[in-house]
Amino acid sequence: MTPMTATHWGLPIDVLPLFAREEQALVSVLTDLDADQWAAPTACPGWSVHDLVAHVLGDKLGRLSRDRDGYEAVSPAPGEAFPAFIHRSNDEWVRACRRLSPEVLFAMVVDSTAQLTEMWKRHDLDELGGPVTWAGPAPAPRWLDVAREYTELWVHQQQIREAVGAPLLDGPEFRAPVVDTFMRALPHTLRDVTARSGRQVGYTVTGRSGGRWTARATSGGWTLDCGAPSSRAPLASVTTDADTFWRLCVRMVQPADVADRISAKGDESVCAAALEMVSIIV
Repeated sequence: MTPMTATHWGLPIDVLPLFAREEQALVSVLTDLDADQWAAPTACPGWSVHDLVAHVLGDKLGRLSRDRDGYEAVSPAPGEAFPAFIHRSNDEWVRACRRLSPEVLFAMVVDSTAQLTEMWKRHDLDELGGPVTWAGPAPAPRWLDVAREYTELWVHQQQIREAVGAPLLDGPEFRAPVVDTFMRALPHTLRDVTARSGRQVGYTVTGRSGGRWTARATSGGWTLDCGAPSSRAPLASVTTDADTFWRLCVRMVQPADVADRISAKGDESVCAAALEMVSIIV
C-alpha cells in the first residue's frame, strides 16, 4: 500500500490492522449469549441485541456488494433525504432479519469476517470516493471512509457489550482510532463559524485514548491539525474525556447531560458549535 497523504481533514488514519481484531472480539462476545441476552434492548431505540447484530451484518454485506461487487440495488426514493433513506433501509433490513435465528445470524457474521479487510487492501486509500457525510459533502479519501466504517462497527459492538453486561472494548488500541476519526468532523462542524484566517479552535480529549487537535480558519474553510493550538489565545477550546467524547459524537448523550465532564473556554457560541459535532449519519 502506498503512503497516504494528508488533507484538510488532517493526517491519514490506518485502521486496516484493527478490523480483524475488532471482529474477533465481537464474535467472542456473541458466542456465549443466551436467548435473553439476544433479546436484550440496546441503546438504539427499538432494537434488541439481535437487531443490532443484524444491522452490523447488513452494513458489512452492503459494503461488499457495493464496493467489491459493484452491485447497487437500493437508492433513495424521489424526494427522500439521504439520512431518511439510510434509516429506512436499515429498518427494513433489521425487520427482515428477525426471521433468522441467533444461530443463523451468528454464522453469517462469522462468515463475513475478514472479507472487508481483504477488499480494502486492494484499494488505493488515497483515492477519492464518495463523501463521508458527517465530515462534509466533498468526495473523501478512502482512508477516511475506511476509518468511518471501523468507528461504526466499534460503536455498535460497544452498544452490544453494554446491553449484555460484557466488558467494553475500551483499550487505547481500539478506542484511540475512533476518537481520532470522529475528530475529523470538526472542520465541517465549524463551517458556519466566521473567523479571520489563522484563528484556532482547540479540542482536547484526555486519557490514553485521547489527544489534542486544532481546527484552523483559512480562506477556504477550516482545516484540522494534530496538536494543541499554537495561539496563546485560541478562539475557543473544549476538553473532555474519551468516553464522553465518543458518546457525544454519536448522540448517545447530549452536552447538557454531561456538562460536568466538559471544560469549555473562549467564545461560548464556538464552544457550543464544537460540542454539537456529530460523527454519524443522523
